[in-house]
Amino acid sequence: MSWFREKLYTHVQQAFEIKRELHKGRTPFQAVTVFENPMLGRVLTLDGICQTTEADEFVYHEMMTHVPILAHGRATRVLIVGGGDGGILRETLRHRRVKRAVMVEIDGEVVELCRRHLPSLSAGAFEDRRAELVVGDGAQFMASTDERFDVMIIDSTDPMGPGEVLFRDAFYRNCKRCLKADGIVVTQNGVPFFQREEFFSTGRARAKLFGHSGFYFAAVPTYYGGHMAMGWASPGRDITAVSLATLKRRFAAARLKTRYYNPEMHLAAFARPNYLKSAKG
Repeated sequence: MSWFREKLYTHVQQAFEIKRELHKGRTPFQAVTVFENPMLGRVLTLDGICQTTEADEFVYHEMMTHVPILAHGRATRVLIVGGGDGGILRETLRHRRVKRAVMVEIDGEVVELCRRHLPSLSAGAFEDRRAELVVGDGAQFMASTDERFDVMIIDSTDPMGPGEVLFRDAFYRNCKRCLKADGIVVTQNGVPFFQREEFFSTGRARAKLFGHSGFYFAAVPTYYGGHMAMGWASPGRDITAVSLATLKRRFAAARLKTRYYNPEMHLAAFARPNYLKSAKG
């Protein structure tokens, strides 16, 4: 029996049994492994860190996508930065109101590997006529594009390797530049129990630039360390002010079939435990 060991944090690690290895290699940007686990199905790892599994990917992808799109209510243009597995693109295109979804992924080989070995994650989203895949640097795309988006979803890796640039102040400034006045940006913000410094520093960076910002949370079983944080920000919209009745109406109109997201979970996700209410804990 062989095991994949993830050593993301100092002093602690988690392990996954490898039933069958489907791919192991390097792209120009990072090491990629795809394997099967008896409980989790197929697992994608980048640079030794678990990114997603067939068993629980729905939690992360639904909460990263449906919270901002349903909080906005009228989103037609969505930008996705990262997200090479295609899960965010899949969930975005389930919204019939969305007319254009641009996905910018720096590592085209990851996209192709996921389409081959984890096809259920994208579920045909790359073939949707509303989707545009740009293989390139997300930060550079946002610094140069003339497009403005209703919703931006930053589906990044942790702040290391090719994902490091997506946690810098300059990147958040470009996020604001690419958003419409009432637009919303959501970012993957790590597991704050172990990544508290990142949690508070990125929160401060967004608060300096945007009129409204904050966090919400979701429990993703294979992201070790407890609840994962999603950071959000908007120049002119407080997404926490959307009522349950409004969310229920929008959810029903969207005709979404979800496994984790619902309007009640949407509102509950913004509650913050005491140790994350201030930098002092």
